[in-house]
Amino acid sequence: MRAVARVHQVTDVDDPRVDDFRDLATADRRPDRPGGRGLVIAEGVVVVERLLASPYPVRALLGVRRRIDALDEQLAGVDVPAYAVEPDVMSAVVGFHLNRGVLAVADRAPATTAEDLIARSRRLAVLEGVGDHENLGALFRNAAALGIDGVLLGAGCADPLYRRSIRVSMGHVLRVPFATFDDWPGGLPLLAEHGFRTAALTPRATAAPLAEAGLDRGKVAVLLGSEGPGLAEDTISAADLPVRIPMSPEVDSLNVATAGAIVFHAMSGAR
Repeated sequence: MRAVARVHQVTDVDDPRVDDFRDLATADRRPDRPGGRGLVIAEGVVVVERLLASPYPVRALLGVRRRIDALDEQLAGVDVPAYAVEPDVMSAVVGFHLNRGVLAVADRAPATTAEDLIARSRRLAVLEGVGDHENLGALFRNAAALGIDGVLLGAGCADPLYRRSIRVSMGHVLRVPFATFDDWPGGLPLLAEHGFRTAALTPRATAAPLAEAGLDRGKVAVLLGSEGPGLAEDTISAADLPVRIPMSPEVDSLNVATAGAIVFHAMSGAR
């Protein structure tokens, strides 16, 4: 007989066993914030499935019974408690109504260093100043879909393991490796040391058109900048070549996640 997760019925809003899930709407208490316990929080059946399959050590699940039952196969052999609650109890615990009906929390996995990630990759996305959690999550989803090996985070980037980023990425933040540059942009020479060409995405007219940049050949890292000003001038200067996505003159730029998807597709060599 296969092992199954331990399912416990919880009826008391103040039950300490569900404290990991408490007050998710209260900014100064949220367990996924850097000032909190640093927990990884997954929402919804699909994202919880991806958390269970990830290297992040799962602590517990909380949800209505039918959502927990939908995860029965993924929970087989998993030694974590699952707390089944009525919808009103769940809303009172987390601080808002959760349409997705199930949450899971995990501890963070050991961090990967930038050098280790670069050494085992061929196609990388390098981000600077991407502070919007939804854009960050969308970039990770695009990276997973289009064969990017990992994401490097430069100065000013938000935490990819923030709850909203995980949700928008559909859990792909949990499977696309990422690392942080401790020195920015001083860490960029690490890419050259490992045989990478670096391309800085910019709308400037003098940049090479994407179709002519050859980003589908060899080891390539593409630098993407913040939602407003884009990449800093010294970052563009540190790259091997500036690259632009040709577009209508009536539009001066694209959302960073959209631009990332276009460039990632070009890097894959797909036709």
